[in-house]
Amino acid sequence: MKKLIIFLLPVVLLASCVDSLDDYNINEKKATVVPPATLFSNALKGLADVLTTPSVNTNNYRLYVQHWSTTTYLDEPRYNLTARTIPQALWQAVYRDVISDLNEAKKILNADALLDAKVKANQLAQLEIMEVYSWAVLVNTFGNVPYTEALDPTNPLPKYDDAKTVYDAILVRLDAALAGITPTTAGFTTGDLIYKGDMAKWSKFGNSLKLKLGMIIADVDAAKAKTLVAAAAPNVFTSNADKAAFPYIGTPPNYNPIAQNLNILYSTRQDFVGSSTLIDPLNALNDPRRSSFFTTVGDKYVGGNYGFLNTYANFSKVGTKIIEPTLEGLLMDYAEVEFFLAEAVERGFITSGTAASHYNNAVTASITYWGGTPAEAAAYLAQPAVAYATAKGDYKEKIGFQKWIALYNRGWEAWVEWRRLDYPKLSPPTGGSAPAGLAIPVRIIYPINEQTLNPANREAAGTAIGGDLATTKLWWDKF
Repeated sequence: MKKLIIFLLPVVLLASCVDSLDDYNINEKKATVVPPATLFSNALKGLADVLTTPSVNTNNYRLYVQHWSTTTYLDEPRYNLTARTIPQALWQAVYRDVISDLNEAKKILNADALLDAKVKANQLAQLEIMEVYSWAVLVNTFGNVPYTEALDPTNPLPKYDDAKTVYDAILVRLDAALAGITPTTAGFTTGDLIYKGDMAKWSKFGNSLKLKLGMIIADVDAAKAKTLVAAAAPNVFTSNADKAAFPYIGTPPNYNPIAQNLNILYSTRQDFVGSSTLIDPLNALNDPRRSSFFTTVGDKYVGGNYGFLNTYANFSKVGTKIIEPTLEGLLMDYAEVEFFLAEAVERGFITSGTAASHYNNAVTASITYWGGTPAEAAAYLAQPAVAYATAKGDYKEKIGFQKWIALYNRGWEAWVEWRRLDYPKLSPPTGGSAPAGLAIPVRIIYPINEQTLNPANREAAGTAIGGDLATTKLWWDKF
């Protein structure tokens, strides 16, 4: 009996210290609070993934700008946005996987009373710059979107805010973020997969983003665009080393999503070939980037017929550099910044440099980024069809055409610039089996599930922008 009492006593004493048996069910390996740096890293990867992937379920912009053609499936190059959940995939990825993580990281940071004030300000600036970038993706894709009432778990039916109002708001936020940076103090370091906490580089990135957002509205509000561009221009990228790029590694799931879809190590799909729309002018100009952009067929670069079926073996494939698992995911690069500066000179927004010098810098930066030499860039620029003084058309056509080439493999960015500059002149598939009346999308329609989940606000938003159609131009797309 004594042995029994001695045996039960520890159990009684242990049970008296807890309220219920649930107190024993504690997973000590489960994080109770996710560090802000982890959320920041995850948001960076989420944004890079959605803008880089070639998945036809999410990102078909390489097809819309006719850099690629398809071999088997025609819904995407013929602009069917409802056969798959394309709008929903992008919408969810940016709201849920990017902006939500950035917001949660900000909440945790703001609640940390022990963090050094300058470090905290820098980290908040990093989060804000990336959130501004993400909101810009949403408003420049869909138009009006939920903003002021978004991400509120108590409000499942957020209203859609006017796109211009959102645009103005994120510009204010960007200025505040830039003003909060102390370049000599680190921000996120291990969590910063782009610049490793170098806030001088984040300042350049933020100002380059400001330059870009200013140029996007140049046709609709020249005065505001000039103010933004003039303020940003002295502090933007100055070389390829400044680029904002996500460093993919060669190990799934952290490899470049292009490799996931196109590299024979991970996929047997043969869905894409280069488009003749791009390859033909590259051939005409003997462009030194061809060997990086595409493979050859019988020692020639051969483009497929855009918007029609193409036999995979007969045409140039996506280049081996592009499908490398470790290829970085570009969010912004020096070449696009220099193209913006060339255009800014032409519009009278800035006086530093000439349009030709910035244009030359842009083309050279693109060629050298893809492995070409400065001598090859100089020879390319010396051609009358490329040289700024003699290339065809006005500044929009000259810059638009070369920028379209330089933004190869960055389909969403190329789509934005094609809509904004209206060059090169691209045409939808016509004739043969192509349906009549096709039009290249100038916006993406709202996700279909919004019709069910948030119908009244979605309908009001569609009416406000002139119709929830892929042919409805956004507020800044004037021409």
